[in-house]
Amino acid sequence: MTEIIAADIGGTNARFARARLDARNVPTLGKVRKYKVADYPSLQACWAAFVADEGGDLPTSASIAFATAIGREVIKLTNSAWVIRPDTLTQELGLKHLRLVNDFEAVAHAVARLPEENLPLLFGEDRPFPRDGGVTILGPGTGLGVAMIAFDDGEPHVIATEGGHLDFAPLDPLEEKILAYLRDKFLRVSTERIVSGPGLNNIYKAMATIGHDRVVLMEDAELWQAAIDGTDEFARAAFERFCLSYGSVAGDLALAQGPHGVVLAGGLTQRMRELLPQSGFHQRFTAKGRFESLMKSVPIRLAMHDEIGLYGAAAAFREKK
Repeated sequence: MTEIIAADIGGTNARFARARLDARNVPTLGKVRKYKVADYPSLQACWAAFVADEGGDLPTSASIAFATAIGREVIKLTNSAWVIRPDTLTQELGLKHLRLVNDFEAVAHAVARLPEENLPLLFGEDRPFPRDGGVTILGPGTGLGVAMIAFDDGEPHVIATEGGHLDFAPLDPLEEKILAYLRDKFLRVSTERIVSGPGLNNIYKAMATIGHDRVVLMEDAELWQAAIDGTDEFARAAFERFCLSYGSVAGDLALAQGPHGVVLAGGLTQRMRELLPQSGFHQRFTAKGRFESLMKSVPIRLAMHDEIGLYGAAAAFREKK
């Protein structure tokens, strides 16, 4: 049994926990401690707070997931002033071994280790992950996270991607108009301008402008709540359009990475769980011309875990020590 510290660092919150890894690298998390990123000047200061709160002798190995791209000399968090220097971070945190991963890469590691009951089937055939082939992991959040699990003789290999930055492809006249509206706001319209937390607001404002409708402007969180609760008719209409695009993008990514399975992840998708089957998500997912029959068979599952980022960060540890 290996014991490490797992951390999930976002723009708003930093989560830490001790984690025990069994022989298959399946994690068991200890007490989760959450801190506001804005309350600390650096990761090192936040880490020190966790060490003080946890107490006792701590593991000297850690795995940290960051909500940003990994592999640069300096890591700058998108919504925070924290600056991470990977070359010196191991020493600065007083560790012997440290693994750094992208947050959605961590989610894919979690999916590869979650038990079946945490991966309920939403659409398609109820069959297990392939022994050989690719499974697409995606989910909307601040952006659109995308990763891939490549199975080789049953062994999962996680591949981080930036699939959320593919060009958005409109499929009907309204989406053509939404794209034209967003081109006036952004130099380039990627899929995550539509399929993400802020993407719902982009759709909402675009549809209102196109139809010359008078709507109440809302912050992202308020709009999502109104759309999911159905308390605002126009918000729900924007949400329906969101689900169509979500299905299209998920289907495109599945074809690109190997249509053996798709797992939808993240808090927003969990909130959408009851509404997705009633939406046009699966119709758009399968609408791939000559591949429609194949796409109808692809299992689409939902990743269910309250701390999937921490769980995944821990599961990622064995890859590189």
